[in-house]
Amino acid sequence: MPAEETAVETRGLEPVPDGERGGRVRELVPTWVAANISVLLLTMGAGLVIFNKLNIWQVLVVAVAAPMVSYGLVGLVSIAGKRGGAPGMALSRAVFGQRGNLFPGALIWVARWGWETINAVSGAYAVLTVLDLLFGIKSNTALIVVTLLFFVGCTFVVSGLGIKALRACSTWSTYLFGAFSVLVLGYLLFTTDWSAVLGKPAGSTAMMIAGIGTIAAGGISWVPSGPDFTRYLPRTASGRGVVGATIGGAGVVVLPMVLMGAVMAVGTPDLAGAQDPVSFIGELLPTWIAVPYLLIALLGMLLINSMSMYSAGFTAQTLGIRVPRAWAVSVNAVISLVFGFLLMVVATSFFGSFISFLTLLAVAFSAWIGVFGVDMLRRTSYDGAALLDTTRTSAYWYRGGFAWQAMTAWAAALVVGTLFTRVDWFTGPLATTWVGENGLGWVAGILTSGALYAVLPRTASPAPAERPAAEDEAAGALSN
Repeated sequence: MPAEETAVETRGLEPVPDGERGGRVRELVPTWVAANISVLLLTMGAGLVIFNKLNIWQVLVVAVAAPMVSYGLVGLVSIAGKRGGAPGMALSRAVFGQRGNLFPGALIWVARWGWETINAVSGAYAVLTVLDLLFGIKSNTALIVVTLLFFVGCTFVVSGLGIKALRACSTWSTYLFGAFSVLVLGYLLFTTDWSAVLGKPAGSTAMMIAGIGTIAAGGISWVPSGPDFTRYLPRTASGRGVVGATIGGAGVVVLPMVLMGAVMAVGTPDLAGAQDPVSFIGELLPTWIAVPYLLIALLGMLLINSMSMYSAGFTAQTLGIRVPRAWAVSVNAVISLVFGFLLMVVATSFFGSFISFLTLLAVAFSAWIGVFGVDMLRRTSYDGAALLDTTRTSAYWYRGGFAWQAMTAWAAALVVGTLFTRVDWFTGPLATTWVGENGLGWVAGILTSGALYAVLPRTASPAPAERPAAEDEAAGALSN
């Protein structure tokens, strides 16, 4: 029975055979809608007004540009999934070598711990807020532990089931969240002090550019995971369609959520600095709207974490953790529980911790994106057998298991991106330059790794023993 058709997806890193590629491009739309159903976008939209000092028109520019940039990259890299039929970090072995891929793989895996922790905390806060609104139950340490266990447990189940469960949940959550978002937008339309919103003076261009980077960072974190959700697409699926569906699915959520957060910031100026990034919804909206909206948002955050853990399971397997994919996600589940507890009980500023994490996340992922992206422009196919062969006999062993060109470009980009980065507890020596002040360290990372990898001598790459004729179409997918 095809791996995708069973109740629990059993396929791991091995490429999906052509006969099992029954996916459709339009299924990517609810996937990327679900990946953005998070009240954190409201908090980030508020941050653009409160910390970046932007007006509503500048926030609109940020909310349009950020998903186009970040999910444009996700869509482009996702094309590799339909070419190779394998998860993103498995395909990365062809670029960095069987041993070399362990380095970016480990960094990306660790970065996912933070992303999953942030979402687990947001989900737990949503549960706590609903309990407070409905029953007057106030938060305490024991309740925090219970809500975290509930959220992470549900995440583990959905991510363990695999791609079929994720698609089904994504589709239904898209409909529900869309309906209630329209309801919230209508309520805000009639209750907001629009003279205060429209009368806010404009902020600096630098802060607007930095805001694009902040919002885009969340999307950039999905770039290595893009192929995980396109590996079941036929090789002949439209490359343009993949990119368009990815941007469209993300943008239809990011745009209204960020704008709603900016509008809400007028009524609650302390929103972005709150320890709890969720309870403000209960203060701004009537209970009959706030409770179902939070429950649907909770489902969305659960799906975001499920998608992240789904990809993290593949990453863990590429690092040599020899367990089935469904159980590989358990490592990330435990880690998000521990870190989530620390963030909810110990940390003093959720928003500050969140923005610092997003900034470093973007730098960590950008170094990989530049190298992998340039390799995609050169490569027309992947050798499935070589991807799975981690011994010296692998065609992707290169020199000692490393592709030194890719490793050099990746390491250099990490250094360059960090030099331009500023967070709460670290300031790079170049953070005061134009690039650093505009929050473009992640762009510097992508350009550095991509340019350096492009000019270094090409890594010898084998041709598969058999190449389907449809691979010729895949070679030109980026231009479709």
